[in-house]
Amino acid sequence: MIILDKPYVSDLLKQTLIKNQFPLINTESLSNFRLSNEINFVQPKQAVKTLLLQENPKVYSNSENAIDWVSKNLTTTKLPQYINLFKDKVKFRTLVRDMYPNFFFKEIPYVNLEKTDISSFPKPFILKPSIGFFSMGVYKIDNQTDWDNMLKRVDIEMGEVRNLYPKEVMDSTNFIAEELIEGDEFAFDAYFNEHGKPVVLGILKHLFSSGNDVSDRIYYTSKNIIEENLAKFNQFMQEVGKRANIKNFPVHIEVRVTAKGEVIPIEVNPMRFGGWCTTADLTTHAFGLNPYEYYFENRTPNWTELLQGKEGKHFCVVILDNSTGIAASEIKDFDYEKVLKRFNKPIDLRKVNWLEYPLFGILFTETNENNYAEIEAILKSDLKEFVIV
Repeated sequence: MIILDKPYVSDLLKQTLIKNQFPLINTESLSNFRLSNEINFVQPKQAVKTLLLQENPKVYSNSENAIDWVSKNLTTTKLPQYINLFKDKVKFRTLVRDMYPNFFFKEIPYVNLEKTDISSFPKPFILKPSIGFFSMGVYKIDNQTDWDNMLKRVDIEMGEVRNLYPKEVMDSTNFIAEELIEGDEFAFDAYFNEHGKPVVLGILKHLFSSGNDVSDRIYYTSKNIIEENLAKFNQFMQEVGKRANIKNFPVHIEVRVTAKGEVIPIEVNPMRFGGWCTTADLTTHAFGLNPYEYYFENRTPNWTELLQGKEGKHFCVVILDNSTGIAASEIKDFDYEKVLKRFNKPIDLRKVNWLEYPLFGILFTETNENNYAEIEAILKSDLKEFVIV
């Protein structure tokens, strides 16, 4: 079954629900979306009754906001256990500790940040909420000065995002400090099938504008990215699956690949693919593979066929986050048309209310690998050029 919740449901996901008649649980959150009567709605009581009969029910959500509903209603299934294991970064690091015995991480309660002595921490390191989302509250610490500057900002910045998402999605009660992982960063959608076998459904590379950049501005996929990383990401998932003993469960995984080819996880996001219907939808646009269908139908992609004719093409997710330094309340308008004109082949533009969420929108593009300049320009832009105050 599927559970929908804020902040966003894409047209592709809505169309997938109608086409396949996947059961959609009729929760109160559906009032936030315009949904067709052609969808196969299931009343919550009936959904709970059906799902509780299964130890590993197959459930997908577009949003981690749905975690609360699952935790309250499906307590005797393994779903709450799986969710908690992956959502809490400290628990996940503990799960895979034997895979990375020399990896440094430490849990720090929020109230103890000011009195924490970081002199023995390996530097640089990353500090972030143990339960977090969308690069919110992520800090790169190179030295004591960076730490002191973080302490001056963290109360304000956490206050700004604390009410955007439920506590199950974004919780600043505890932070995790962990060593900086060197290497290229990737995100991929996948699921564990009824036998616990992992299936990768799409791979994207995360681009950064500099060594200090921790934003989510650009992810992109291509034929080369998938071919070069598919086998090692499958192997990584097999190792995680052995330790978690997990079945019938979708995940969105972020990793770094070192110069030696070692796959080191950043985090595993439970019960969903990329947030805001991004990565799964881009995979559909790029390769004709609908991850929602593949998960529910227990299908494994034939990447050899799917990647035919995709040589030299890059498919991008561009997160138009508010990096302007201008308060959202002072922004009168955002020039979406000007943004679109910067790209040779935009695929889809999703406008977002920047007064409600700290971004202006999400853009999908298809870019020829010889035209990287358009990607580099938006990657390095603070977006002030598109803002009207």
